[in-house]
Amino acid sequence: MTSKKKQFVSQFDGFKVLALPYKQGEDKRRFSMYFFLPGVKDGLPALVEKAGSESGFLNRHLPQQKVEVFKISFGFEASNTLKGLGLVLPFSNEADLTEMVESSVVGSNLSVSSIFHQSFIEVNEQGTEAGAASVGVIALRGLPAEKIDFVADHPFMFLIKEDLTGMVLFSGHIVDPSQAS
Repeated sequence: MTSKKKQFVSQFDGFKVLALPYKQGEDKRRFSMYFFLPGVKDGLPALVEKAGSESGFLNRHLPQQKVEVFKISFGFEASNTLKGLGLVLPFSNEADLTEMVESSVVGSNLSVSSIFHQSFIEVNEQGTEAGAASVGVIALRGLPAEKIDFVADHPFMFLIKEDLTGMVLFSGHIVDPSQAS
C-alpha cells in the first residue's frame, strides 16, 4: 500500500466499502483491496447476490473518503458445518480410516473427532499476505469430541481487484470479525 493517506471509505445504501490501494509497480497496473461491510449482521448473502448479479456494481461502489488500515485472522471448528453438508461417515462409528494408518486394527477403531479451519489476511506497505489451513483431529471411538461455539457477529466480504482492467483476482468473506486479531 502506498500510505495511510490513500485508504478510502464510503457508505452506500445498506453497506460500506473500504478501499486499500497497493503501491504501484513499474508498470501501469494498479491493485486495490476492497472490503464490503453490510449494514446489518445477516446482510452478507444479499450483498454478495447484488455484487454478483448487478452489472457494474463494483465500479459504482468505490469509496472516496480517507481512513486507516487493519489486519484480520479467523478460525473456527468446522465439524458441525461439514456434518450439516452431509459429510457424516468420517465422524461416525462406521468410519474406516485403515488406509490412513499402518495398523488395520487401530484404523478400524478411529474416527474424525473434529476439524478446525484457520485463515488470515494481512495488509501492509509491501502488499497482502493471505493463507488458510484445515486440520482434522482423529480419535479412538468413544472419546468425547471437544465442542466450540461459533457466533457470527457481523459478516463482510472482501476482494482484491486490478483497478485499470477491473479484474477481480481474489475474493472472500469474514463470517465473525470479533475473532480478528
